[in-house]
Amino acid sequence: MIKTRFTELVGVEHPIVQGGMQWVGRAELVAAVANAGALGLITALTQPTPEDLTKEIARCRDLTDRPFGVNLTILPAIKPPPYAEYRQAIIEAGIKIVETAGNKPQEHVTEFKKHGIKIIHKCTSVRHALSAERMGVDAISIDGFECAGHPGEDDTPGLILIPAAADKVKIPMIASGGFGDGRGLVAALALGAEGINMGTRFMCTRESPIHQLVKERIVANDERETDLIFRTMRNTSRVAKNAISTKVVQMEKEGAKFEDVRELVAGARGKMVYATGDADEGIWSAGQVQGLIHDIPTCAELVSRIVREAEAIIRSRFEGMLSGAQRQAAE
Repeated sequence: MIKTRFTELVGVEHPIVQGGMQWVGRAELVAAVANAGALGLITALTQPTPEDLTKEIARCRDLTDRPFGVNLTILPAIKPPPYAEYRQAIIEAGIKIVETAGNKPQEHVTEFKKHGIKIIHKCTSVRHALSAERMGVDAISIDGFECAGHPGEDDTPGLILIPAAADKVKIPMIASGGFGDGRGLVAALALGAEGINMGTRFMCTRESPIHQLVKERIVANDERETDLIFRTMRNTSRVAKNAISTKVVQMEKEGAKFEDVRELVAGARGKMVYATGDADEGIWSAGQVQGLIHDIPTCAELVSRIVREAEAIIRSRFEGMLSGAQRQAAE
């Protein structure tokens, strides 16, 4: 059992979080993660209305009696969703852990804190982590360049970003982007984090509510099978490489604006990928960690394997190296 400040903060057994993922963070996956002793997060905006979110939280409670949370991502939109109403649904449902991500969450942080909710804020730079800490969040999820979704515009990989943040952030911090096994968990702990957040790896589990063919595509893909779209618009997104992402990257090189690619990147098309299994139907998120994903386990198998691997590395490999060095010194 690996205990950290983060496991103590949110009341879970293992320092592993299933990140909020659009169209993927649904009750069946979240409950399976919670039952495995890790922290699962329902994605609020996957639910079409705040009322649907209330129902999804209730559905998750029917499937687990362990702690789980909700992700609320605040992104610029032509027609913003009713964030305050989603926030109210989360509060009224008695949720005690929320992951926020995106722009300036201060009003949400203030309101959640009034109700004793623990807030994990996900960000892609040290300066944003420090700003969130000042806002009063309880933990940081620091997201390196390897991640799926929005890696920010600084292009700082986890190997640098995690210790750089650990040097300055005082509250518990988990590491996001590029994590999928026990080696990653040990590395994150060594770099100063208190746990890991995984998105793509949890997409590729038995309970993940996406098409089997997409899971098989993730297993088949290696670490090079992602594209960075919206680079020219300074709103970079790392997605699985497919016919559409390749076309969008090419169009951007030729000077395309968002209006020119809007139809190609529409969320509804991305949602269809997960429903139909046609990986070329739309844009869908996946990280470079695809190169480390070789199977489709249950969440229970995945979490216990990661913890087992991590404990073996710490106990056998590291202690063996130390005792070897001590032996040599004695000689």
